[in-house]
Amino acid sequence: MIYLVLSILISSLLFVIFKLFDVFKINTLQAIVVNYAIALSFGLFTSSTPLSISEITQQPWFTGAFCLGFLFISVFNVMGITAQRNGLSVASVAGKMSVVIPIIVGIFVYKESVGLVKIIGILMALIAVYLSSAKSDTSPVKFKNLLFPLLLFVGSGCIDAGLKYVESTYVSDGAVPMFLATIFGCAFILGTFVVITQMINGKFKFHWKNLVGGIALGIPNYYSMEFLIKALQTKGLESSTLFTINNVSIVILTTVFALAFFKEKLIKKNWIGIGLAVISILLVASA
Repeated sequence: MIYLVLSILISSLLFVIFKLFDVFKINTLQAIVVNYAIALSFGLFTSSTPLSISEITQQPWFTGAFCLGFLFISVFNVMGITAQRNGLSVASVAGKMSVVIPIIVGIFVYKESVGLVKIIGILMALIAVYLSSAKSDTSPVKFKNLLFPLLLFVGSGCIDAGLKYVESTYVSDGAVPMFLATIFGCAFILGTFVVITQMINGKFKFHWKNLVGGIALGIPNYYSMEFLIKALQTKGLESSTLFTINNVSIVILTTVFALAFFKEKLIKKNWIGIGLAVISILLVASA
């Protein structure tokens, strides 16, 4: 259970760091690329089974790690934009409501049970994302305000589903650090290509604060994933229960951070959305 608690605390901290990027005008993409270099280093340093590049590509989990690496950098960038444009609470709800996606995957892929309560919970989660993205209690949510929360919702859900599948199917306990290092390494390489493209087009401007921001993000990012995977490997703790506790706790804790440290103002629709978010996850997990 200690790994789950640590994962909740550190994952909530990631949203706060992204919000601070906006405060200190740190380039999100550059910081994310540096973050993955740092996370890669931690994965290689903590791995007890060092492998060469040729050996890594032969591992059964390599293809999954590469695809997850692409999702990681894409979704991380969307998470940063959502936290900065829509606020911490919106980013948290959109990211953590995505728990319904691996549950839907479980229904179709693993033939898990589905009932009315679970369906209600899934629909409620979608409504929660919509309401939490609202900027006014009277006017409807504009598409530009909903776009990034929806992308974060779908992307985070795909990461959770993919991570669970690859980890449970191909990754042994001792291979977790190298598996994570490979994911972060692939994300770093893909991000570097984007930065190089910006340099060629004359759109790249380097500032030392972007490097510092990347380091500050990379260390907790690595450990949030390691602790989550170790929590998933805990015997006697079902993944649906774990994801429920994890996601509900992060939504609540991040909202507290948003109100206490960033003085974010939530309208009635936002509060309803956050409430529905918590209820929906509990419904889906208990069904």
